[in-house]
Amino acid sequence: MSSQRASDELNRRNNAFDNKLRPTDFDGFVGQPKVRDRLLLAVEAAKARGESLDHVLFSGPPGLGKTTLSYILGEAMGVNVKTTSGPVITKPGDLAGLLTSLEPGDIVFIDEIHRMAKTVEEYLYSAMEDYAIDIMIDQGPNARSVRLELPRFTLVGATTRIGLIAAPLRARFGLVNRLDYYEPETLAEIVRRSAAKLEVDIDDEGALEIARRSRGTPRIANNLLRRVRDYAQVRADNFITGEVAKQSLGLLEIDPHGLDDMDRRILETICVKFGGGPVGLSTIAVSVGEEADTVEDAYEPFLIMEGYLERTPKGRVATPLAYERLGLKNPEPEIGS
Repeated sequence: MSSQRASDELNRRNNAFDNKLRPTDFDGFVGQPKVRDRLLLAVEAAKARGESLDHVLFSGPPGLGKTTLSYILGEAMGVNVKTTSGPVITKPGDLAGLLTSLEPGDIVFIDEIHRMAKTVEEYLYSAMEDYAIDIMIDQGPNARSVRLELPRFTLVGATTRIGLIAAPLRARFGLVNRLDYYEPETLAEIVRRSAAKLEVDIDDEGALEIARRSRGTPRIANNLLRRVRDYAQVRADNFITGEVAKQSLGLLEIDPHGLDDMDRRILETICVKFGGGPVGLSTIAVSVGEEADTVEDAYEPFLIMEGYLERTPKGRVATPLAYERLGLKNPEPEIGS
């Protein structure tokens, strides 16, 4: 029982840390300029008309700011934000209870919306379009449909796999935005802002060093800052320089290009065990001891974006850059092959 309390306390502290660093308005949100401009325009137009914001869908890899933007939208519109996730809503009654408790204009944020049960998803169609939901009461000959009127609300969905969202649901979102990976210079600004909130001194080189190894992701940048802060507090008088960042990130086995231990294991598996590929995703996952979905969603996008991997119809193939990063000799193709 004590271990459960300790786990709950750790989760509470981690959430508090994330919330402390999360920007609360568009002025504090760094990066994604096109998405930010579109949302600002939509907010201003909706407020001028006195209407609720149109439904919004965010897609992209995890950690890029989808949840943050949903809370910023709520702050900008002056409404409440109720948060849930796709796997949590298992039956229509769960959805009905959530939607009927809303105030006019409120935002419902559903994370990982592509994982919502199909039976529940179909109830969203009328809720999003007609602001009403039909619920079946009783069973057999006594069964009857009850129509519940809903206040006008805004549904904000977030997904890491937009291709898994059914076309009828996707079509009901008026604003569809994809979030992309951040440039190191943008991440460095995020790191500097987060360091100020954490009351730790950092110079430009230290911020840029953390940013370069953050895989283009603000969440990872903030997590690395948290670890570097610990190192700086104990060994560097609470001041993060470029050299301090290099030393602390070296302890975490994150190289200057942002590759961590699992990245290298994936690349080594393809390059060494399977001769550079092609090799199937499930085979890679078994070889590194990780779930296939985790490899595909959490690791592959960065490796592909940086040019270490290629996806082909026959499987994953390592590029010459992958061999270079691992310090391996790139096998030359045989003549006539």
